[in-house]
Amino acid sequence: MIQTAVEALPLVTLVGPPNSGKTTLFNYLSGKNFKTVNYPGATVEYSISKFLTRFNINANLLDSPGIISLIPSSPDEQVSIDALYSHPNLGKPDIVVVTVDASQLSRHLLLARQIIDSGFNVIIALTMTDLLARKGFRVSEAALSFELGCPVVSVDGRTGNGHSELIKEINEKIKRRFSFDKNKITRFSSSDNASLLSYYKEIERIENKVLLKTNGHSELKSNGINLDAANAQLVILSNPEVKENCHKIDETTIKIDRILLHRIWGLGVFFLIMAVTFTSIFWLAEPLMALVDEAFGAFSEFTFNAIGNNWLGDLIANGIISGTGAVLVFVPQIVILFLILGVLEDTGYLARGAMLIDRPLSKIGLNGKSFVPMLSGFACAIPAILATRTIPNKRERFLTIFIIPLMSCSARLPVYALLIAFLLPGGKSWLGGLMLAGIYIFSISSSVIVAALINKFNNRVIKEVDNSSFILELPAYRKPKLSTVLNNTYVSSKVYLQKAGPTILFFSLALWFLTYFPNTNPEINTEGLTQEVVIQKQAEERLATSYASELGKFIEPVMLPLGMDWRVGVSLIATFAAREVFVSSLALIFKVTNDSDPMQQSMIEAMRGATIESTGEKLFTPATILGLIVFFVFALQCISTIAVSKKETGGWRIPMLQLLIFTSTAYIFTFIVVNGLRAIGIN
Repeated sequence: MIQTAVEALPLVTLVGPPNSGKTTLFNYLSGKNFKTVNYPGATVEYSISKFLTRFNINANLLDSPGIISLIPSSPDEQVSIDALYSHPNLGKPDIVVVTVDASQLSRHLLLARQIIDSGFNVIIALTMTDLLARKGFRVSEAALSFELGCPVVSVDGRTGNGHSELIKEINEKIKRRFSFDKNKITRFSSSDNASLLSYYKEIERIENKVLLKTNGHSELKSNGINLDAANAQLVILSNPEVKENCHKIDETTIKIDRILLHRIWGLGVFFLIMAVTFTSIFWLAEPLMALVDEAFGAFSEFTFNAIGNNWLGDLIANGIISGTGAVLVFVPQIVILFLILGVLEDTGYLARGAMLIDRPLSKIGLNGKSFVPMLSGFACAIPAILATRTIPNKRERFLTIFIIPLMSCSARLPVYALLIAFLLPGGKSWLGGLMLAGIYIFSISSSVIVAALINKFNNRVIKEVDNSSFILELPAYRKPKLSTVLNNTYVSSKVYLQKAGPTILFFSLALWFLTYFPNTNPEINTEGLTQEVVIQKQAEERLATSYASELGKFIEPVMLPLGMDWRVGVSLIATFAAREVFVSSLALIFKVTNDSDPMQQSMIEAMRGATIESTGEKLFTPATILGLIVFFVFALQCISTIAVSKKETGGWRIPMLQLLIFTSTAYIFTFIVVNGLRAIGIN
């Protein structure tokens, strides 16, 4: 019954090439907040919504991955094209709105022409008209509408200009939709190169007629769409002398790219920006973290004093408040990370990153298309693995999936922040930022080395051998829109909290149970002791005889060679659900709760005083802390990532290899780091 009701509504489908403003338009029409970025690959599955009520359109609105033509070359394009011809739940569309970048007509009209020839009911939405106007040209909507035989409307998804005309056209077509025969829609096919060339010639003719100078009197003569012109445009950055022959490249963008895409200076600027980014994460977040830290510490102390020293007070103060607060204190750092990356995305700079690392990636069997998924891996491995659908080459896609868990995701950030804070003296946030940048560079370098090794033995690990090329459209540099950046930061942070919050709470409660029972009220000699000391000694005795202690001591023989004991082992086991849980696990195990110091400082002090029971040696030293950092760089501690990897690769072979190789590598390298540093006197 629900499906029938959905199918009864008209369907409006948005289609367009990557970076044509399609998802921005979808967000404006639907009121949603899907992330839009300045490079292809951000959308890997179709999204469905209703129009905002103020538009008075009772219809379904469908957004899909960007495609260049109706001939798919990658899994995400296949998803988009299949959904276009017949969505599994919504059927064939009543209206197709095709987004066309006005400054890239010669390429974007190919898709529009193919969709029209397939028999769809089409409206053309011209985007990026502001970029075209900067170059002194405009598109004649009337002339383009006449040539294509469908309505053409100029829109600006960032400001809302032109959307009233687009809504009007959609309403008109919905009213007349019953006169449109969906059965006449046919699959597009191109049998030979001659038919494709005829399309290009037709597009060249249309472009010459509709692309005008802003005074409206002179037509712009196109360069023509042929191999020579295409090659001239592709090498425009390395051959400035051909610049005058290409009217479509923004002059300011070219000047900036001469530096930012330089084979030497470009990489230097890239690493400088990354270093500033991660230093800012520590420096800017420090005051906010202190506020959050003090708030949770005070709340925990107040709750414990109000309820009393019993199981309920310990559950709420230690299990819930301290457990979740130990992780949430790092949220300001995560928000700042998303904010800075959002600014870099909105300006168009991150698209250049793909060009910069294309050459080094080609040495290890990948290319620049892997940059987007790898970049997404710094937020979360799950959407990053999904983003590999934009890679048409199966071997490169599987190889990218294989190394994505090595990207230091946001879930590792609270762990790194705690471990770095342990190593550094107070007030040295800038040094912590440099250390964090070093960790991220180390994780990237490690992924490159692993990819190179896997590529060398690809017939044994990834049984696909073929070649591919990399061509990427670079967007013009644009001033970031503050509202867009803030909105995307809010959405990303919200998604992080929604994903991590329930898991952290669940495992905080589970770990509290394991550390509190069965000895709920241990007997100790209280003579001459203050109440605070009594509570602390009860907690220590309770932990020593707890279920967590029994479990931890079972695995302690594996941890002792790393200079660690059962308490760290239990925390590491808990991280398979979510890496952030490592911090809350330590807080619970070391009973970091209701004292006058901030929670993070209390945790660090507890770590400094902890000793291994069997040897009496310090548990946390510079050697073991650096060993833990190395362990978290390599270890695959995310059940969700394993599940998504299995789904995207179609079997258990690759995810099981990931789990085995990365976990064993983490253990071996941690052993080498800890014992190597001890051997040279760093302990």
